[in-house]
Amino acid sequence: MEQGYVQVYTGNGKGKTTAAVGLAVRAAGAGYRVFFGQFLKDRPCCAASALADRFEEIEVRQFGSGKGLLLGRKEEADDRACAQEGFSRCEEAVRSGRYDLVVLDEINPAVSLGLVSQEQLLALLAARPASVEMVLTGRGACGPVLQAADLVTEMTERKHYFQKGVPARRGVEL
Repeated sequence: MEQGYVQVYTGNGKGKTTAAVGLAVRAAGAGYRVFFGQFLKDRPCCAASALADRFEEIEVRQFGSGKGLLLGRKEEADDRACAQEGFSRCEEAVRSGRYDLVVLDEINPAVSLGLVSQEQLLALLAARPASVEMVLTGRGACGPVLQAADLVTEMTERKHYFQKGVPARRGVEL
């Protein structure tokens, strides 16, 4: 890429990771190399599997502890270790010159939970080579990250069938 920018997809609505997946596919279709790092996630999902299996230009890595998302359970030391390892891997991807697009999926909640520091993320954004596009996803993006971004999209939930008891569906939410 000639010029890369920092994009943030945040908010309580559905579609943040899906938007990042779509951008990764578009970039791969244009011949760009993509690193897609998923924080807090440790189980294969349809989108990540499709990216890894169908696009040789896209490398997908998950940085979860194997205990599931931090929903309803307390953070443990290995959650922090996995997030830090993931952040190091993402830093390497950004600085390596091998990738045109680097996605840090669910980095915003990882920062909110204190698994990765806001300072670490801001330092990486500041050190990003000008040709690398970065996408940061997840609820709760902090003010300084929003300020550092070139594009911010907030997904707003107006209505969701989950509230009617519909569980997450394979190929749609999973």
